[in-house]
Amino acid sequence: MWKGLVRNVKSVDGRIFASREGLTPSCIRCLQGPVNSHYAGFYPVLQARLLSSDHRSSKSPAAVAKEHRSRLSDLPKPEGDWQKQQQSQNQKWMIFLGVGVAAAAAAVYAMKKAGSPPMGSEKEKSAKKQGASLFGGKKAKPPPVELPKEVTYLIIGAGTAAYSAYRAIRASDAAAKVLLVGEEEHLPYMRTPLSKELWYSDDRKLVENLVFRQWNGRERSIFYEKEGFYCKPKELPEKEFGGVAVGVGHKVTRLDVKEQIAHFEDGSTVKYGKCLIATGGKPRNLAVIENAGKDVLERITLFRTIEDFKHLDSITRSAKSVAIIGGGFLGSELACALGKRSLETGLKVTQIFPEKGNMGLVLPEYLSKWSTNKVKGEGVDVLTNSVVTGCKFDPKTKQVSLTLDSGKTVNADNVVVAVGLEPNIDLAFSSGLEIHDQLGGFLVNAELEARSNVWVAGDAACFYDVKLGRRRVEHHDHAVVSGRLAGENMAGARKHYWHQSMFWSDLGPEVGYEAIGLIDSTLPTVGVFAKATEKDTPKAVVEATGEGIRSETEQVAPAPSSVVSYSVPSKPLSEEDFGKGVIFYLRNDIVVGIVMWNVFNKMPIARQVIKEGKKFDDLSEVAKLFNIHGDPEQPPPAADEKKESTEQKDAKQKPDKAGK
Repeated sequence: MWKGLVRNVKSVDGRIFASREGLTPSCIRCLQGPVNSHYAGFYPVLQARLLSSDHRSSKSPAAVAKEHRSRLSDLPKPEGDWQKQQQSQNQKWMIFLGVGVAAAAAAVYAMKKAGSPPMGSEKEKSAKKQGASLFGGKKAKPPPVELPKEVTYLIIGAGTAAYSAYRAIRASDAAAKVLLVGEEEHLPYMRTPLSKELWYSDDRKLVENLVFRQWNGRERSIFYEKEGFYCKPKELPEKEFGGVAVGVGHKVTRLDVKEQIAHFEDGSTVKYGKCLIATGGKPRNLAVIENAGKDVLERITLFRTIEDFKHLDSITRSAKSVAIIGGGFLGSELACALGKRSLETGLKVTQIFPEKGNMGLVLPEYLSKWSTNKVKGEGVDVLTNSVVTGCKFDPKTKQVSLTLDSGKTVNADNVVVAVGLEPNIDLAFSSGLEIHDQLGGFLVNAELEARSNVWVAGDAACFYDVKLGRRRVEHHDHAVVSGRLAGENMAGARKHYWHQSMFWSDLGPEVGYEAIGLIDSTLPTVGVFAKATEKDTPKAVVEATGEGIRSETEQVAPAPSSVVSYSVPSKPLSEEDFGKGVIFYLRNDIVVGIVMWNVFNKMPIARQVIKEGKKFDDLSEVAKLFNIHGDPEQPPPAADEKKESTEQKDAKQKPDKAGK
């Protein structure tokens, strides 16, 4: 009530009790109690304020004095010595303060004795520096940088597709002014090393600086360009010869396609001439985990960004166990990487997925099972044919407890969920853009255009492939290719999508593969294999080319003008010898996809095979083009050498075990 009275005192007619109405009868009655205890010191202050209001009144001094006496007579008078009462109250507050400080000191001592890090410990500082708290929370974002009011080219997103697009724009229009805006607090960077090379470095300083060693030992930053390469966004309009700026920490919430205006979360707007949406995707989660409660979610990692990598890297250096849900590319790569760490720290790594083997959705069954044995050899406990049906926090062990459909329970300090990607399509709903019901993503034509002056590239684009039909692809090379095509078309090229993007995956430095086209384990497949050598590894190809991003090494092998095949005699292989080889994926007996298993720098040949769209009577002959058996420079053998027995052909041309 006293606080309400004080507010009333200060608000009436802009003066201190400018009229008698400043105190209601109920206020007067309520003053009877507290004026003698907690607020005894308020009375003389109130009296002084009343007397000091004379200069604000237009009444005569005699009238003012009479009014003051009238108002003061309504106030209750404190009983006894109010100064002593106030001093007694202050002493009580000092006692309370002392008890509080002592209790806080005791709590810190107890935490230290129990082994828990106190606030401000090195562990907590390290976690905050890496972008996450000890419990997985993210650090506060700095305020976003100021953006220009208008730009010629606006790119929403600051990843690989965005980087590739602005390079294409600048190549076509040297004076172009390009603005990239992204939600992350980082300049454009490549994501592939986050699940590959960064985990295999023994130099902690390099990892902290996000510098990785390629398999050949060459050091490289995950950032495409240094900070000095870009200009500040507010300086972009003044750049006479054009430039590129990156506005980090900005989220576009709506596009006004007709007026060509981008609306941002903070209320600001940017008018654009041409716009590219390259928003990528976000990791999927499982409903059973999403609904498991706060204690579980604090121990879950959805792996996608730099912060996710730093967080998982920090956790797995001290944790006793980690579970990985998912058997695809990301889940299998992280399983192998953490398996290596388990040999160093004793970390228990468990991988869980519903398929029969690792990468079971893309590889034929026999090769998927072979890959699973490889992952197990890295020290990982792989649980195939397993679905997570329950998830809860165990307060006794402080772990996440996962229940599988088999009834088995897996406990882990941290759980990594790697079950795919959802395209970021929020702008479609707010901006009136079309999306594909089955494949997801923004619906675009063969030129990657969604609406007039609006293009989409990368993971979020559902595009029309003139060779393979409607598609959506979530791989690094597709981000590069589609970003480049969108950038060229923004600059006026009007090109359609024809380039078949590739992807690659490494299970460490010794086993890897490259793929192109439709790679689906439900399609019929034919695999042709040969014995591998020490040169047939991801490490060897990087040592030979000096390039770890293998989508950039295609120039090593020139594409043939047409697909011709010839036979080179070779010995039959045993069923378990999958050292290196080529797997063809067929649709209506036509090759629509190719996986090159420990066969590298042959991507132009694979593109040519798919481009021609032929039916081949003997794919083991086509496999010779990839030189899995011998020297590519040797001339085609004589006609009498081309004949092989039926037994030899059957041994070398291996369909998958499902009879496909």
